[in-house]
Amino acid sequence: MALNVVERYQYIIHKLNELGVVSVNTLSEELKVSTVTIRKDLIVLESKGLLIRNHGGASSIEAFSIPQPRPLIDKKKSNTEPKRRIGKAAVSFLEENDTIIIASGTTVIEFAYNINPQKNLTVLSSTVDVSKVLSNCPGVEVIQLGGILRKSSNSVIGSFAEKMLSELTFNKLFLGIDGIDIEYGITTTSFMEASLNQVMIKASQQVIVLADSTKFGRKSFGKICGVEDVDIIITDKMVDKDFKQALENIGIKVITV
Repeated sequence: MALNVVERYQYIIHKLNELGVVSVNTLSEELKVSTVTIRKDLIVLESKGLLIRNHGGASSIEAFSIPQPRPLIDKKKSNTEPKRRIGKAAVSFLEENDTIIIASGTTVIEFAYNINPQKNLTVLSSTVDVSKVLSNCPGVEVIQLGGILRKSSNSVIGSFAEKMLSELTFNKLFLGIDGIDIEYGITTTSFMEASLNQVMIKASQQVIVLADSTKFGRKSFGKICGVEDVDIIITDKMVDKDFKQALENIGIKVITV
């Protein structure tokens, strides 16, 4: 039996709370009503201040608020299984003799744990935790980026780090982020970290973003780049399929695990 209008509203809000973003086409299929009906539902819910409509769907109000940086220990406890799968999948993009940058974030730490200790790599790390993990890998040469220590991520930021990076070049950048919005771009909670990430992108031939599905449809304080500046995104299977398709239409390779 089809849901009534109130039940549809409740379903849409539930999906927004779960995913942060919903698409008209997906809701239409799941609720078995027309896209016209879904658009009308979103207009009503937006008028009540319960969501924000965007191209092809809607985002939660929280997705457009500025999130405060959380302690690293708290971040490590959230979405742990998707992060493990993403980190493991990212290893498949490593090749012998690669020179890579590993940026900050709990997902890139999971990536570091999965790197083959015998793999012949040169790694520049902005995160102390990543450097600690890789220091036990005999085949990996670790360069610890210097700078101001950002305590919420245990990573370095600042002009010293940017200057050091500007004189180097790398095959690949593995980037953890806090938000992905199709129109606005890739973001993080710190404008100083965003600035450093911009230099990392310039220093790298390929940009690989590691982000679980909760980051999609969200904006954070510091803009890193447009989505078109990213080559590959590795995420989990909970990502909205229309959002995934929109990224692929831009030319980004999206891998779900």
